[in-house]
Amino acid sequence: MPADLAVIGLGPYGLPLAQAAVAAGIPTLGYRTGPETGSLSPAELRRMLARGFRPAARPAELGRVRTAVICAPTPRGADGGPDLGQVETAARALAAHLRPHTTVILESPVLPGTTEEFLRPLLEGGSRLRAGRDFHLAYSPSRVDPGNRAFTPANTPKVIGGLTPACTESAAAFYGRLTDKVVRARGPREAETVQLLETNYRHVNIALVNEMAVLCHDLGVDLWDVIRCAETKPFGFQAFRPGPGVGGPSVPQDLAGHARRTLRMVELAQQVNSRMPRYVVQRAAALLNEHGKSARGARVLLLGVTYKADLADQQAAPAQEVAVRLMELGAAVSYHDPHVPSWSVLDRPVPRADSLYEAAAEADLTILLQQHRTYDLQGLSVKAQLLLDTRGATPTGAAHRL
Repeated sequence: MPADLAVIGLGPYGLPLAQAAVAAGIPTLGYRTGPETGSLSPAELRRMLARGFRPAARPAELGRVRTAVICAPTPRGADGGPDLGQVETAARALAAHLRPHTTVILESPVLPGTTEEFLRPLLEGGSRLRAGRDFHLAYSPSRVDPGNRAFTPANTPKVIGGLTPACTESAAAFYGRLTDKVVRARGPREAETVQLLETNYRHVNIALVNEMAVLCHDLGVDLWDVIRCAETKPFGFQAFRPGPGVGGPSVPQDLAGHARRTLRMVELAQQVNSRMPRYVVQRAAALLNEHGKSARGARVLLLGVTYKADLADQQAAPAQEVAVRLMELGAAVSYHDPHVPSWSVLDRPVPRADSLYEAAAEADLTILLQQHRTYDLQGLSVKAQLLLDTRGATPTGAAHRL
């Protein structure tokens, strides 16, 4: 069966799109652009293959689809902005086989202007076709929230900004097959800036509540009770919760070096959030000291080393830095995570606890970094000698909270 859609880049943005497409009955081709973090279980892959998904072995296969969506990862580059290396790889592979009337959509997180100033020249130069005349070109911010069962591609509105009105309508026709609502932006730059605003909104608000966590600890105030009360306000407030840091594929952007002015608040938010792993280790060392133990030689168990609960994705997870800093203090670090069978820090394997309760009982300090659904936090709070909860997930009084 010929594919209608090519998803180029099967990482954290591409795989959910491919799954949504095959669920909607769209024959879909998947093309990898590099070592991507997305993964499918054998059962999920079998279901997708049965519904019309097919991995592409050759770039030439990309020229046989009506719609191509570039979902290549864009990790933080050396200049602080997104690294467009995999987007370029995807664009060159597609351009060499691009046919007239194809709709090309970029979903990777990028800075405003990337679709027109970076992607368009690559596609036009490699295909000898003109965007807006010979093929459609648009941008749509990815709104993937891995593990969220309430909001899926089907009930999450899709924003689209095309190079021309016809480009927008062509992309809208495609996404209309996947989602209940399509929102048209004025153009690609507006759609790219939607992604920028949404990502930075998350990081800025997490930074605010992380700073509140430090302040409330110093004041002896229960931040978790403050949040519980504040979120009863029916307007003007959305609850965010602190943690050991911010991970995942979405990189905050302050536009430094890419625009005439930067987003000062985002720059400050990055500084606050990047300090949280260090703060967690400081709290850990202080707790050990309060209980007559030194961090040097202490047995520390880390619970949950992924960036998000109930997922295996470790991309930019703060657990790495927490472990490194604990090791620098001389602590003996081990970990437990039901989704991570093996874990290395600084290219050295970290011992994995097989029996969670026994490991918590033996450890001088247990640190909850990620609240996986399988963790019985009430039981852990009883078994652990000393428990530092960075997620506010344990019952009040059962552990030391961040």
